[in-house]
Amino acid sequence: MEIIDYFETDDKDYWLSEIKKSDWRAGKFLHELLTENKLKDLCGKSTKVLMLTENKKLVSFCTYAEQDDIREPSLTPWVGFVYTFPEFRGKRCMGKLLDYAHTLAKKEGRSHIYISTGENGLYEKYGYIFWKIMKDADGHDSRVYKIEV
Repeated sequence: MEIIDYFETDDKDYWLSEIKKSDWRAGKFLHELLTENKLKDLCGKSTKVLMLTENKKLVSFCTYAEQDDIREPSLTPWVGFVYTFPEFRGKRCMGKLLDYAHTLAKKEGRSHIYISTGENGLYEKYGYIFWKIMKDADGHDSRVYKIEV
């Protein structure tokens, strides 16, 4: 398996079509943001779309960005749009992307990585701890997890 950044690939149309296959509402939203070239406007110019691939098949994806749906500039970076395709679930594929994000944050001298989610019990197995409830951009409660880098 290999990790690539959507923004650094020459085959963006192909990978965009793979992201579109996600059966998840947020995956569809990510596809829309990428199609309209608006993701970096929303999440920051250094945003990456990390994709775990296997033989030109998209296994998992997530963003690594300055901001996410919690709009708090003092908290950065964020992992967002976390998704694994059903046939790869239960194999800790997302852990590979989270580890890669951890490496990026460490290189950048960050102290923590944050994740905003409605999930409970998913990110703890990757070392994230529940930090607190915060309001997202739409004013809804979101569980914020963090991990020390």
